[in-house]
Amino acid sequence: MVKGANVELTALSEDVGSVMVSLGWSSPTGEGDADVSVLLLTPDGKVRSDADFYFYNNPVAADGSVQLLGKTPTADGNEDRITFDLTAIPADVEQIIVAASRYNGARFGDLDDVRVTLADGSGEGLLRFSIEDAGAVGALLFGELYRRAGDWKFRALGQGYESGLAGLAQDYGVDIDDDAGEVEEAETAAEAEPEVVADSVAVEAVEAVPPAETKAAAAPAPVPASAPLPVPEQAVAEPVAKEPVEPVVKSVPRPRTAKKKVTLPKVAKRSLAENDSWRAARLFPVSALKSDRDRETRATSVLLSVMAQVPEFGRRLTAEFGAPAGRMETFTEVSLPNGDSPRRPDGVIRVERAGKLWTALVETKTNGNSLKPDQVQAYADIAARRGYEAVITLSNDVELDGSPLVDVKTDGRRKHKVALRHLSWADVAHQAQMLIRHEGVGNAAHAWLLQELLHYLQHDNSGCHGFQNMGPAWVPVRNGIDDETLCQGDKRAVEVVENWERLVRQVCLRLGGELGQKVLPVQRAKRGTDPRVRREALADQLCLAGRLDSELRIEGTPGILALSADLRTGKLRTSIEIAAPEQGYPLTWAKRLVRQLSDAPADLHVETLLVGQTGGPRGTLERLRPEPGDLLPKNNAEIAGFRLSLFRSMGSSRGNAESGFIRSVDEAVDRFHDHVVTRLDRSPASARR
Repeated sequence: MVKGANVELTALSEDVGSVMVSLGWSSPTGEGDADVSVLLLTPDGKVRSDADFYFYNNPVAADGSVQLLGKTPTADGNEDRITFDLTAIPADVEQIIVAASRYNGARFGDLDDVRVTLADGSGEGLLRFSIEDAGAVGALLFGELYRRAGDWKFRALGQGYESGLAGLAQDYGVDIDDDAGEVEEAETAAEAEPEVVADSVAVEAVEAVPPAETKAAAAPAPVPASAPLPVPEQAVAEPVAKEPVEPVVKSVPRPRTAKKKVTLPKVAKRSLAENDSWRAARLFPVSALKSDRDRETRATSVLLSVMAQVPEFGRRLTAEFGAPAGRMETFTEVSLPNGDSPRRPDGVIRVERAGKLWTALVETKTNGNSLKPDQVQAYADIAARRGYEAVITLSNDVELDGSPLVDVKTDGRRKHKVALRHLSWADVAHQAQMLIRHEGVGNAAHAWLLQELLHYLQHDNSGCHGFQNMGPAWVPVRNGIDDETLCQGDKRAVEVVENWERLVRQVCLRLGGELGQKVLPVQRAKRGTDPRVRREALADQLCLAGRLDSELRIEGTPGILALSADLRTGKLRTSIEIAAPEQGYPLTWAKRLVRQLSDAPADLHVETLLVGQTGGPRGTLERLRPEPGDLLPKNNAEIAGFRLSLFRSMGSSRGNAESGFIRSVDEAVDRFHDHVVTRLDRSPASARR
């Protein structure tokens, strides 16, 4: 589409009762980002109330008509996705604005390939609008959905707002609290009062307050005592509690959109058991599971029952698959006609909305078992014949872009389309963690149900452990690298690269669920590159260098966490590069850095990065503590920054046992994040790169 153009959705697809809008962009540095927002407007162009403004601290409409899904990895990096159940949009809402905003003075003109796409309920892309003239604006209207003669249309906008998200929100009638304080006052107050949230109530926020910091205040996850509460420029933390509380400080205008949510308590209640041999009774026991079939049946029933009983959770898992918001019922061991031999999918999900039914068949695998193509194909055929909307597969495996776990053939003669979707058990556990530990659910019973589900999924006997095996090619590839017999073009190297990517994505899910922050893999490949071509190039690089490399962007940290597995030396390296401060003296920088790392491991390697040069001063933290000046170059070269690295031996086996490679990667990332990254300053200039 071109700027200003519009199109009727029903002219593009029959399945537009629910649609998915995706916003994307890229950055020359690989670190640019923005926050997505949605406004529901009446015919007079204003919101009905502040509740019609959806952003990271108010991501889901009560009726399920709008849901911000956050960032999703794609072949070219990641994109922000929003689902709209257009059948559930209130009748007095005539226009839906989709926008995004940047922070800390950043502008959309600094980003490349700014775009918006729209897909129908089956996931088929319908339109794309590229914004080539974003300019020096802090907020940008990407597009709008609007009603005409009872049908929904989409218009490509590409309109910028120099005043940022606060100005945009005000123009559309969002209530703004405009008695602002000074930035310095906000920073002082925030450092003095790092805890201002009562009863797990979310802090209000808008343009300048990143979601990571809002969640950090509201979530039960502890903030290290050595790290002051991060407050970016023009930030604010205003408490919302049952009892009147004096506000710590006020800041730039922002909407009042706080909502009370129930999360797990910070500290578990003291057990009344006499000793550790006493085990608490669980809602979902695992002791009786003896076979893979038992595990599959139990896991399916447990998951589907919780989805039906906890609306926030069920909606979260099905919204991205095109399901409407409505009454959900789930079933197991359903028999469906299929010629002479009926088929029995592991489960069925049905959602009713305005008299219409959305149905998905569920096929489950546990304990590392692979999905069977003929089985999934049969369910896809049955779904097409019966008019069902989707087939959802669940397994420990992680699906990659361009490499589907199961190839399913579709009959082009059939008008009805069936979407094939995959969830890993790691995805399910991540969503449960985000709700009960950080974002909250509607009541305590829902939180308890999700806690029981999470306990079940994480139990060794459940079989729902996520990706836990680097595959049969792992040992031959390691041996080939060790004796230098592995050649470029070897398909086994591609398999190892694919499994490495699966592992890194799972690490991001696990860490993000624990922190309550976005953790995403960084893709440095040129946008538009075929994922298979990219993996083949990485496999050739593995053959030459003997090393697997990845990068993780953790929201709220001052840099990118780099992860490297050297198969020649058997060493894992975790590292982060931090830029040198813009002001001050090099010796002051070095002393301050060493002081920040006072509790970091003594074997931490610190290296000075020089502008236009390699091989700057370096040493272990143990050696540098008494002499931080050893980090300064002898020739007075300009310092670009510092690189911090930890090394450890990687596991020898391909699995997740005590000596396994996957467990060693998890432990390496956790140790580096907990003992190094959390010690670093999260200044406003660097915390949201």
